[in-house]
Parts: sequence; C-alpha cells; structure tokens
Amino acid sequence: MAAIQFAPELLLKAQGGAAGLKAAIFDVDGVLTDGRIYIGADGESVKAFSTLDGHGLKLLRQAGIEPVVITGRDSPAVRRRVADLGLTEAVYGVHDKLAAAAALLARRGWSWDELAAIGDDWPDLPLLVRAGFACAPANAHVEVKAVAHHVTTAAGGHGAAREFCDLLLVACGRYEALLRGHLTSLDTA
Repeated sequence: MAAIQFAPELLLKAQGGAAGLKAAIFDVDGVLTDGRIYIGADGESVKAFSTLDGHGLKLLRQAGIEPVVITGRDSPAVRRRVADLGLTEAVYGVHDKLAAAAALLARRGWSWDELAAIGDDWPDLPLLVRAGFACAPANAHVEVKAVAHHVTTAAGGHGAAREFCDLLLVACGRYEALLRGHLTSLDTA
C-alpha cells in the first residue's frame, strides 16, 4: 500500500541494535531548518520549520522512537517549535553535543546502537560516528555525508528530517499501520 521505498540493506541498518531504536537525535539549524539564521536589531527572531518534518517527529513518537533535539543554539523560536511538537527531550545551546547525548543515554538507559541521529555539520560528527544509524541532509557538509549511513534527497528544512523519520518508521515496521490510520481518521492515528 505504501508508495515509499528504501533499499533492504539500508532498512536493516536503520533498525538499530538487537533491541531496536529507542531514540532519534535531531540537530536544528541545517536539519529542522535550512540553516539560515535571521538576525534583526533585537537579535534572532524567526526560523522557518517544515510542517512535513514536524509531522514526521510526531509519527516517530507514536511508533515508540523518542525524538530528541540537541542543538548548539538556543532561541525562543526553537523552544516554541519543540513545545508545539510535544517533544519532551531537548538540550539547547550546548557546545559539546557528545556530552549532552551521553548524559541522555545514561539517564534513559539507552545504548548508542539504540540511537539514530541526523546532523549537517562538524559539531554533529561525534554523535553520527557513534549512533547505530547516522543520517545527513542533502545539503550537509561533505565530512558529515562521508560518515552517514544515509544522505537524504531532501535538504535541511525542506523535508530531510521527514525522510529520516519515514526511513526509521519503515525500518521498524510501523510505517504502514501509521499510514493506514491516517487514511481513516487523523483523530485516531
């Protein structure tokens, strides 16, 4: 029934370790946004987010994969988007993303092979090389693409996060059921 397709070897890798994926880490600038930062006289005021990406994060939660935001910047726009999506795990304004992720893993009892991550630039590399499954948007830096298991066809802020979410949902076997639920009623999905 689903029109979406991924290569079988990619789906196997995206399943995570023996226990399956527990969480997916998302960078913000360059992944959930197109990476541009708008700065006005009063500081950073707006960011553009894709509704496709946002729905993908909600679907991940429904599938039992916890979406986590770890970002090097902190802004009211990012905090608002995270709150609007109902995400409970987010770390803002962190220089050392590896330390933030390690603390999260320890607190939640997760291992690196139960984690997927998507990032676009060098600060994301420590997470990507340790995650059970690593992804990069089409417009990511070349060094990030080099370590990723998958590079999306979509750019950051323009559906890359949704493609990542869809891939994880297909890999864990929940995509079809979630799609069927949306075909009948958005209220019951």
